[in-house]
Amino acid sequence: MEKILRLARKIIPKKIFKALQPVYHWLMAFLAAVIYRFPSRKIFVIGVTGTKGKTSTIEIISAILEEARFKTSLTSSLHFKVGRESWKNEYKMTMPGRFFLQKFLRRAVKEKCQYAVLEMTSEGAVQHRNKFIKTNALIFTNLAPEHIESHGSFEAYRDAKLRYFRDLEKSREKRRLAVVNEDDSAAPYFLKFDIPQKIKYGLKDVSNYNLQKDGLSFILDNIEIKSKLSGLFNLYNILAAVAFCKTQNIGNETIKKAIEKFQGIEGRLEKIDEGQNFSVIVDYAHTPDSLEKVYETFQTSRKVCVLGSAGGGRDKWKRPEMGKIASKHCDQIILTNEDPYDEDPNQILLDIKSGISNDQFPNSNFEIILGRHEAIAKALSYAQTGDAVIITGKGSEPWLMGPKGTKIKWDDRETAREELRKILSTK
Repeated sequence: MEKILRLARKIIPKKIFKALQPVYHWLMAFLAAVIYRFPSRKIFVIGVTGTKGKTSTIEIISAILEEARFKTSLTSSLHFKVGRESWKNEYKMTMPGRFFLQKFLRRAVKEKCQYAVLEMTSEGAVQHRNKFIKTNALIFTNLAPEHIESHGSFEAYRDAKLRYFRDLEKSREKRRLAVVNEDDSAAPYFLKFDIPQKIKYGLKDVSNYNLQKDGLSFILDNIEIKSKLSGLFNLYNILAAVAFCKTQNIGNETIKKAIEKFQGIEGRLEKIDEGQNFSVIVDYAHTPDSLEKVYETFQTSRKVCVLGSAGGGRDKWKRPEMGKIASKHCDQIILTNEDPYDEDPNQILLDIKSGISNDQFPNSNFEIILGRHEAIAKALSYAQTGDAVIITGKGSEPWLMGPKGTKIKWDDRETAREELRKILSTK
């Protein structure tokens, strides 16, 4: 059915199709729900939305629920999971299409999962990918400029996220709750809806929090909790997960056990260790705000930074901002290719370079290396004892996306490991 609808999309003139797009997307969502027999009615569905931290929050929620002996399923930009079975998300799409989601939920129900935790995006809201998915809980992490060109404005981007909360407000489902980061400036927009249970979380919930390069700790309800995750942003992700899990009557001791067992997330501030005497970090950071937070986590280290952007054909406004942030925090910068799609990768890098002030950042510490493998190798060759080599933009994504839909198998982490072994073998 989905193939038939996609064929119709190609046949119908673009102007007519654009006018009919909302109907098209709604119809796709309805047909998917009918075919898979509305599976969300038989499982507790949690949606996580926001600009950053969605994947991490989802993984932490799942870890706590599983520690409490619940069976979970999840969808994220990283992978899909039903019970103990997990498979990588290779769609280059954080929130897959309606038929995938309904089929996924049907599988989760069949496997007797009690919870489904779904990453929900602004594009997903616009395209009605969530329609006919009965949602019980929504979690808002934070809001920062992203996908501005796609939505037309920051306000339109924010309003797309708000659609999820509006739908939850209108839902007839009795079990409904919203969990909102009250420390974020956009919190009032997400708290305004008439939802039976609204939970606010923030730094007020903890005391004596301590952030280090290799982890963090905090006091929650007079219990000290230590995590292997780093950075203030990960503390917020933990707090979002904790706030939700407490509504499910999960006790602090179970929460503590789950958080302290949690090893981290692929491609999210992931440490690559082959026995070298400096740090190597691979992170997905693809917005100015997330990039700055990654750099701040290693503010006491000399930083060698491998930087791309958010790929071709999107969010051009943020390219010089990324360059500006890198010049503020990094000691050595290498600009390199990321996902150019149909855009000239050299132009993308020049756009980033435009944000790097020659007056404030020495030319001798800056270079452009188009080949990503070569760029990573060069960055590692510059590293000295105690340095941090920070490779951002791709995380654990498995492809480099090129023109006309072409893609090359890729993994920043494996590339870093390969080059580290070469360096160490010569010593």
